Amino acid sequence: MQSIQPILDAPAAPMGEPATMGPMMEGTVARTTEPAWKLMLQAAGTPREMAGKIRRLGSAIAVYARGRELDGRLERLKRLGYIDTVPTRLQLVVGSADMLRFWIVPAAEDYYEAQGIDFNFHQVLRFLDEPASLVDPTGFLSTVDNIIGHLMQVVHANPTYDLQLLESHEGGLEELEAQVEQMLAGTHPRTRSIGAIVEDPGYHARLLGYVRDYIRDRDAEAPLRDNVTSDRFAPIERTFGTLPAAMRYFAKLPRTPVAAARHLLTVDEFPMALAER
Repeated sequence: MQSIQPILDAPAAPMGEPATMGPMMEGTVARTTEPAWKLMLQAAGTPREMAGKIRRLGSAIAVYARGRELDGRLERLKRLGYIDTVPTRLQLVVGSADMLRFWIVPAAEDYYEAQGIDFNFHQVLRFLDEPASLVDPTGFLSTVDNIIGHLMQVVHANPTYDLQLLESHEGGLEELEAQVEQMLAGTHPRTRSIGAIVEDPGYHARLLGYVRDYIRDRDAEAPLRDNVTSDRFAPIERTFGTLPAAMRYFAKLPRTPVAAARHLLTVDEFPMALAER
């Protein structure tokens, strides 16, 4: 097996220069070489592993009923300076829907189509790998492990939002760095299942480089995925790619049930008037 030490020791992109998720590094991954049935088995893991995933899914859903945890994370993020005005519960719900339908899904569909990968099957693999990672678009109710697992299983358009979100958890960034190192070394418990999903063999090395840069300097240049720098997605990425910008968008959304319902039913394109400038 080829040594991964050169990858771990590779220098990150120079500070102040844009870093993009461009052409893949040389190498192959299971996601692009194995048949669908093997990928599904690999992502699902053993019956014991699947049982653990179902328990974590139940725990993730149960958090929705525990409002104090959400309030605590929002307050910590406000103290850290990532939130100016804490959105209401209703704004969080509407904002989550907008983030999903205007940003997460269309940007991912566009990216995977360019890679020749079926988007729907990709979601099946993500669910088999970790169902809990799909139930919380904003990540406010997710555990550290769920956020980290999500970061490692998806080539992110912009990982900054998730790194900032991890700061609402004590030691979250350090745990992310440690787990990405394990992923690259092949010692992470989910190495095999995540290996069935991630199509870019250079993604985890770039992610590790950015995590280390970010820990040193919160203004470190984020490695943006190529497709989100286009005219179509650039203003949406500016709005949802970082936590402060996303929360400013959320705080502009309707505050009453009637107005929120009207927004969800009538606004079918990203509202450029609310975009981050």
